[in-house]
Order: sequence, then structure tokens, then C-alpha cells
Amino acid sequence: LSLQAYERRFPTCPLIPMFVASDTVSEYKSEDGAIHVIERRCKLDIDAPRLLKKIAGVDYVYFVQKNSLNRRERTLHIEAYNETFSNRVIINEHCSYTVHPDNEDWTCFEQSASLDIKSFFGFESTVEKIAMKQYTSNIKKGKEIIEYYLKQLEEEGITFVPRWTPPVACKLESSTSHTRRPVSPAINVPDSATKEGLNNKEILNTSSSPSELTAGTPDDKLDADYIKRYLGDLTPIQESCLIRLRQWLQETHKGKIPKDEHILRFLRARDFNIDKAREILCQSLTWRKQHQVDYILDTWNPPQVLQDYYAGGWHHHDKDGRPLYVLRLGQMDTKGLVRALGEEALLRYVLSINEEGLRRCEENTKVFGRPISSWTCLVDLEGLNMRHLWRPGVKALLRIIEVVEANYPETLGRLLILRAPRVFPVLWTLVSPFIDDNTRKKFLIYAGNDYQGPGGLLDYIDKEIIPDFLGGECMCEVPEGGLVPKSLYRTAEELENEDIKLWTETIYQSASVFKGAPHEVLIQIVDASSVITWDFDVCKGDIVFNIFHSKRAPQPPKKDSLGAHSITSPGGNNVQLIDKVWQLGRDYSMVESPLICKEGESVQGSHVTRWPGFYILQWKFHSMPACAATNLPRVDDVLASLQVSSHKCKVMYYTEVIGSEDFRGSMTSLESSHSGFSQLSAATTSSSQSHSSSMISR
Repeated sequence: LSLQAYERRFPTCPLIPMFVASDTVSEYKSEDGAIHVIERRCKLDIDAPRLLKKIAGVDYVYFVQKNSLNRRERTLHIEAYNETFSNRVIINEHCSYTVHPDNEDWTCFEQSASLDIKSFFGFESTVEKIAMKQYTSNIKKGKEIIEYYLKQLEEEGITFVPRWTPPVACKLESSTSHTRRPVSPAINVPDSATKEGLNNKEILNTSSSPSELTAGTPDDKLDADYIKRYLGDLTPIQESCLIRLRQWLQETHKGKIPKDEHILRFLRARDFNIDKAREILCQSLTWRKQHQVDYILDTWNPPQVLQDYYAGGWHHHDKDGRPLYVLRLGQMDTKGLVRALGEEALLRYVLSINEEGLRRCEENTKVFGRPISSWTCLVDLEGLNMRHLWRPGVKALLRIIEVVEANYPETLGRLLILRAPRVFPVLWTLVSPFIDDNTRKKFLIYAGNDYQGPGGLLDYIDKEIIPDFLGGECMCEVPEGGLVPKSLYRTAEELENEDIKLWTETIYQSASVFKGAPHEVLIQIVDASSVITWDFDVCKGDIVFNIFHSKRAPQPPKKDSLGAHSITSPGGNNVQLIDKVWQLGRDYSMVESPLICKEGESVQGSHVTRWPGFYILQWKFHSMPACAATNLPRVDDVLASLQVSSHKCKVMYYTEVIGSEDFRGSMTSLESSHSGFSQLSAATTSSSQSHSSSMISR
């Protein structure tokens, strides 16, 4: 039915004013009626400045659109490209309607486009903005147009379209029969399925009622009992979002795949907008990998100062089965802890608490036989005073909140704030802007002894486990806090070195890359056919990654001193190995084509060495190319270059050499896989480069 609704857009569509007319160029129908391919020439009135149209010498532009309908496979593929100015601008667009792999009553819609502007009378930037604006507008109206024609069909009494079946002759020849689920009569396009962006995906729900989808079928990937036991109530759309995001991670993510419960937290944090959830989830996975957060409970022991003076700990569970964490913030010397430990140790301790919370949620899910994905936090503010508003302490608190919000969404089920004093509104004013709106709704604040009355603690926690310091009968083993002795305070230099040590306890190294000063790593290879592997994240700026080979060893590495550029991030460094007198092709050679890596991308790859000797991995600053037509930089390029502070980039990297017999992967080429966690490029393209048949896939 969705496909028939789409066909009503032609020869013109009143909901798309720019779509003036269309003519059929060619048409093909297979004998059995399963295949229908039609090619049209479409006339468009682009919303562009009058001056630009006058310079270009056209009032309308023409596109060629090819629609390929396969009734047997129940797919519709649409390809479109520009006919006008095709020698100056190349536009390609692809759309597809397919049956959802997990529920045949759903229609999946995918849309993507590419734009390549070679030259356009000096108005390249303007044309690009017009194209982006027009494309975004079309995406927003896509769902509205389908709904319009579905309603039109319904008014005409067409509520379903029988599925295509082969002619009688074909049926007799077929030796197998295919069972088909009945097509449901009602059509509903849910709002929650709408997406915006350059890669647009929609799910059109064609079930007659939500109950039909909730019941599930044997073909569903997620069993109904599994959902009820471990995930909780999910609508069909929410279940589909979970399946699609998990499948995308399995296909693109190189590291550990999080559990469904954890993926679901990120989806809920973004109201099941799959693109937004994917972005924050992948950023979090990169962060976890860089700092080895998955191993923090097994490898990191909190300093004794924290064990003695951090007034917080786990204490049974609330009435809903959520793990209960008690924090006596009013009794805690935040200034003393910061002075004795520094921000990084406090942050790491809070991360270990959150990791323990995730583990306890899994345990309670097994104990209570129902999904428990969050915990309750009880904060006692008795004793809170102006000392707690010490500026470095508040700064550390805000940073901790920021990190936790980004990487542990939807883990706080409820926050009970007790005995809030008069100074609390001041602290709340400072902290609340950094807390997500959904999280803020879970806060319950009690002043004085209000928590003992109706609507207080007893509504959320069993009487038997209310801590003794709150008037209960249960002994609470949470440390009482108190002032940290000044003899334990550390100097600023000691704290800085300790912070560096904490965050460099990782397999990754940090490096800074400057314009004119690349960072280089030397790897000596004794046995040919060894495999050099790498894994790096571009944290800031755009870089070019190169691999070189030399028969002789370079001079001992020298750290670059760039005056104003010598200040780098903690643990960062800049090492140059290739001597300026060396000549490419004589003293050393390039073994693979350069790889341009954008800010936010995560790159993993390998290279099979052909000769023994010295290999140099190089990360070099990527300069924006000047406009080819004029040899002068464009305004956009100049503005982009100004945004790169001090021409500085930063990468986090890890390299390893593996014997060919131990390597599990391609033994024929370099393979660089871009995860693109911050940009989330959904499409995967590849191009063959270099004389050694290397494949670079992004």
C-alpha cells in the first residue's frame, strides 16, 4: 500500500511546489508482472536566488529518476541524478522501500544522497547550501506526503493491496509453496519513526492494531519472554530501534558490543531517535575503550583516603528492587578530597561506583525476575555549608556530572535529597543546568524532617532498611566522612602528575600534531611478512595518516619545541623521526597511500610488511586545499582553518606488531576501518589505492 501511495506523486505533486512536471522516458514490465521499471525526466523549480539563476542562464533544472519496483521481493528502489549542469555539479540520490527483516507488517524507508560540486561560476558554497537546504526540506516532507496519499487511498476505499502472486502457469511449475501472512487493512505512520538528516530512515507501521505487533511472531529476533524478563515493556517501534542499532554495532564496531540493556538506555535517553542515540552511544564506547573503563573494577584500587573519607556506599535496595546508593554529602570534606586526590582520582572513583551499579542492576534483575536497569540514590545533606561551595570542588562536581550524564544515561531511577539546608538552593542553581531534563524529573527534595512524613522515605524504601542516621533501625556501613587531614594534601605539581598517571594507565598513547610538525612512531621489523596493526582516534582536528619504510634507522627521536605550541594536553607528545635532509624515494619510501582522517573518527587497520627494516607511522596535520579554479583559498576554507586552534590536532593511538601466523585478518593489504563515532557515517564506501593492492575502507 505504501508503494502504491508513492506512485501517486507523479506526474506532479501538489505538496512539492518545486516539482513542476515530469515526463516518462522509458518503461519496462516483466511478463509475470513482478518487475516494473520506469524512468522519468523531472522538471524542478529550485528555490535559488534570482541572481544565481540569471548567471546560470536557467529557470528550471532537470533530474532523471529511475524507479525499480520488484513485487516479488516487495522492494522499491529509486535512483535520481541531475541532468542540468552535470559537468559542473554531480548529484546522486538513492531511496529504497523494503520490508522490515523482523516484521513483515513494517515498511522500511532509507534515503541517502551525495553532492560533488566541481565548479559553479564562483558560487560553489552558495550552491552547496541551497542543495543542503532543499534536501533537508524534502526529508522533512517525506512522511507528510506518504500520509497524504495513504489517506487519499483510504477515502477511495482502498485499505489494502493484495500481494503479488505468480501467474497460474508459474504456480504449477513451482514445486514449493510459500505461506504468507495476511495483509492488515489499517495503515498508521507513527511519529516516533521520523528521522532527520542526510541519511533518513523511516518505519511505516502497517499493522491494524498495536496488539498484533506486541504479540510477536516466531520470526522476531527478540523473544517476547526475553523482552519481558530483561528489557521491560517495549513498543514494536522501540523493539525495532533496538534491533537495528544492535545490528549496526555488530557490523561496524570493532570492540566489545554492549548488552541490550545498555543500548536501550541510550535509546531511551534520546526518545528512541536512533541517529541521536547511535551518536552518543558510539562516543561513549570510544571513551570507554580509551580509558579501559570496562576493567576499572578489576584493575583499579581506590586510594585509602577515598575508602576512609568518601561518605558513600551501597545499601540494600528500594521497594522497586533497584540497588540503593547512600551518599552523606553533608558529612563529606569535598575540598579536602580534591586537595588530597585531585579531580581525576575522584572522577575515576565515581566511574567505579557507576560500573558497580550496572553490575548490581544485572544481579537484581536475576534475583527479582524482572528488568531492573537503574538505581536509586539517597543523598543526605545534613551538614552542608559554604565550605562545600569551594570553587574547585564545585568545578570537579560539574565535570563528574558531565561525564556521568554522557556515559551512564537512564541509570538513575530516583534521587532522594534529604535534609536540604538553606545553602542548598545556591548549590542547586550551579549544578542543575548540567543535569538532563529527564534526570531532573526524578529528583525528590525534602527539607528538614519532611522525609519522615507522608510521601517521604517510607514510600520508596522499606522501614527495615532505613539507615540509622536517618532515624531507622538498619546499621549503615557507609563511611561517616569527616575532615581530611591536611597532612594528606598534595601539591599542585604532584596532583597534575598523578592525574596524568591515572589517565595514561591505558594501552593508548596521546600525541599532539601541529602544522609543520607531524607525530611519528618507529617500528623495527626483523621478519618480513609481519603485520603492523594500529588503532587510533582523532580527538581534535583533521590529520593525514602515512606509513613509510626505510632500510636505515633514523636518528634518536627528538621532542619538538614549538614555542607557543609546546603546551600539550596531559600525556600528549610530539616526536619527529624523519630528518629534514632525508628525501622521499631515496632515503625512505611510502608503502601505502595517505589516508585522510576527520575529527571524531576511530580508525583501525593493519599492514603486511614486505621487507625487514624500519617502518614509520606518521600522523600529519591536514591542510585545507585551495580552490583549484583560482588558486586562491575560498572563504569557507579560510573560516574552517581559523577554527583549528593554533593549527593543533590530537590523536590517541595504539600500535602492535603481530607475526603473520598469529594474525587473524587479511594478509594481502592495508585495511583501515573508520568507525566515525562522532560523525556516524552510515554508508560504507571503499576504493582501491596504491601499488600494493591496498584497500582503504571508510
